[in-house]
Amino acid sequence: MEESSRFLSLSGLSGILIGIYALLGAFVAYQLIYTSQSFDIYSSNLIPKLIFIALTVLAISLVTVVFLTYKRAKKSGKKIWNPGSRLMLLNLAIPLISGGILIFIFVFRGIYEIISPACLIFYGLALVNAAKFTRQEIFYIGLIQVFLGILAALFPMFALLLWALGFGIIHVIYGAVMYFRYEHQTKA
Repeated sequence: MEESSRFLSLSGLSGILIGIYALLGAFVAYQLIYTSQSFDIYSSNLIPKLIFIALTVLAISLVTVVFLTYKRAKKSGKKIWNPGSRLMLLNLAIPLISGGILIFIFVFRGIYEIISPACLIFYGLALVNAAKFTRQEIFYIGLIQVFLGILAALFPMFALLLWALGFGIIHVIYGAVMYFRYEHQTKA
């Protein structure tokens, strides 16, 4: 029953890699922000560059997750597209897409301070929502993301650091735990 209603082929290695991508993206963003000649990042030409970095990290992360998850599912003889994966993706997509639309509205209206917290909060809510259809650890990662997003809203001067912590460090830790808990044992 669990096999048909839950998607269990998520790759721990993909969690590690997307965490590394996020940390690299945060480093590049940090370099742009703090080595820029402008003292007001919100009135400079940095916003399009930061959006490009974020979208690039997102695209590379999605490709990595799909590729490594497909590879893991194929290796274990499971289908990647099953009732569990469809339910997980639907429950993940609703908060992610609505949050993404809201974030783009913030960008076009020039409300930049809320972007980092909104990314973390909506991503966290998406994970909490999708956790019903995959591993339970996803639920706790989602709660951590929401908490970090709230902290980023309360302390905007640390938003980039909290973003790097949530999307970077937390994913690396999560990916390593998942790899050694579920994948490493199957190789031995």
